[in-house]
Amino acid sequence: MSATANSKATAAPAAVAGAVDRSYPARRTLEAVAAPLAALLLATAAFALFLLALGKSPADFFDLVWQGAFGSWFSLQNTLQRAAPLLLTALCVAIPAQLGLVIIGGEGAFVLGGLAAAVAALPLDGVWPPLVQLVMAAAGIAAGGAWIALTGLLRARRGVNETVASLVLAYIGIALFNHLVEGPLRDPSSLNKPSTWGIGDANMLGPLPGTDLHPGLLVGVIACLLCWLLIYRTATGFAARVTGGNLRAAQLQGLPVGRLIIAACALGGAFAGLGGMIEVAAVHGRANASLIAGYGYAGILIAFLARHNPLAIIPMAVLLGGIGAAGGLLQRRLGLPDATVVVLQGFIFVAILASETLYGRIAWFQPRGGR
Repeated sequence: MSATANSKATAAPAAVAGAVDRSYPARRTLEAVAAPLAALLLATAAFALFLLALGKSPADFFDLVWQGAFGSWFSLQNTLQRAAPLLLTALCVAIPAQLGLVIIGGEGAFVLGGLAAAVAALPLDGVWPPLVQLVMAAAGIAAGGAWIALTGLLRARRGVNETVASLVLAYIGIALFNHLVEGPLRDPSSLNKPSTWGIGDANMLGPLPGTDLHPGLLVGVIACLLCWLLIYRTATGFAARVTGGNLRAAQLQGLPVGRLIIAACALGGAFAGLGGMIEVAAVHGRANASLIAGYGYAGILIAFLARHNPLAIIPMAVLLGGIGAAGGLLQRRLGLPDATVVVLQGFIFVAILASETLYGRIAWFQPRGGR
């Protein structure tokens, strides 16, 4: 009887723990959704106080943001147009983040990818346009991938902090871009705004049927879907997440940590470089200072808002794209500078960083059961 009673007493907590454990994934998902939403609400409240200090109405501000971002078909298209490059620069942050890396140099890969694409098209005048576009895409991918892979190489081989290295390389990349565009690669006819020679109207990417949207949006969405499959449905993605969870354990298991780091950085940079190519081929038609628009830096915020989940990057990119699209309307209606939306993005980023410190520390979201 005593042994039976003891076995029942032991089995009961185990059964309870098992029942609680089955609910843990749902609570963990809820925490992953609730954390960025709470951060957004906190940032909105703080920004409302900022507007009140300026003597502006927060209600009017957010109403105009809605109108400028989603209030009409024209506004929605403008929002999606701005979201297209953000999808790809956010992946530049999200993919290396699976290994615990914080890469913030996507801006350098973006502009160098655009420059490489523009240069690649120059000797192909008169060649079949789809082939030229493929060559441009390959050049942009190679340039962006190589630039961020250099950060991975420094981290894997020399232990250099990837955050510092990627930021420094971004500044170097932008300086190199400016030097080449304003110097050796400059079109002499570009007087007021130094630019490379144009890629030619025939080589431009046309809009999607029935819209004014360029194909970059479709490319970005497909890239996010493929990256989600790579991360969560392949052995390579699982190895990357194991490495990000515990580097020492991954090394003990014999995983090729160094190669994973370099490959993840190269892949992330390749997406940023592809974004630069699309911006050249679909919007500007040449490489110039308009490429340095902060898409790489905005991608950092989007990736953190999405908690580095490629699928969550899609709505977050649309949200940030909408905020950026409303800047002109805010300037005209409220007399606020266009940079006000950047201030809002700053509030959001600070709130997201604050929410990261609480993630995993709220008892209700953690595993429960007997001890």
